[in-house]
Amino acid sequence: MREEYDFTDSRPNPYVKGERKPVTLRLDTYALDYFRGEAQRTGIPYQNLINTYLMQCAREEKKLTFA
Repeated sequence: MREEYDFTDSRPNPYVKGERKPVTLRLDTYALDYFRGEAQRTGIPYQNLINTYLMQCAREEKKLTFA
């Protein structure tokens, strides 16, 4: 192993889509059951489904409505 490495010509990994940060959320049982059911139906982990839904809302800049 070298003592020092030169990273001056390095570039970011093009295969990394974005940074993810672990968080703790308190979700209603109904919402969690819904996403777990969708996970079972689609074979996609429920955390990924929740993230996908939230990313879709963010991209579309959806605004919350309270009834």
